[in-house]
Amino acid sequence: MTIKRTNSDNKDFRHLLTFLDANLSENDGDEHWFFAQFNKLDDIKHVVVVYENSEPIGCGSLKKYDAHRTEIKRVFVAQNHRNKGIASRIMQELEDWAKELGFKECILETGIKQKEAVHLYPKLGYSKIENYVPYLGVDLSVCFAKSL
Repeated sequence: MTIKRTNSDNKDFRHLLTFLDANLSENDGDEHWFFAQFNKLDDIKHVVVVYENSEPIGCGSLKKYDAHRTEIKRVFVAQNHRNKGIASRIMQELEDWAKELGFKECILETGIKQKEAVHLYPKLGYSKIENYVPYLGVDLSVCFAKSL
């Protein structure tokens, strides 16, 4: 397994996002349209793609939130590669990169219907926080943060 640092123009990243978006649409149901507006690739310059035997199997990205915080976005592992620690490796790579870029904290949002994510983030040292902009007052969102 290898991890490549790249950007949002990467064709493998974009390919994986088609599966991520289909998965999110299925899990979110009627609410998917709401979350989709926050998943644009604008301002995403830091992307990781995980490969196994040259096949892209997972991804994640960083998006600057403010001077001290970066938001982790678009974390995904292909269905047939889950429960192998790949998501944890993606998160660690993103956190390492965020530190190198000078950020002090990672924040992220996930939907309450994304059960695997809601259970994973606390295991990786993330604490549940109040929802941040643009998720203020959104009952379907849960937000997390981790100091670097």
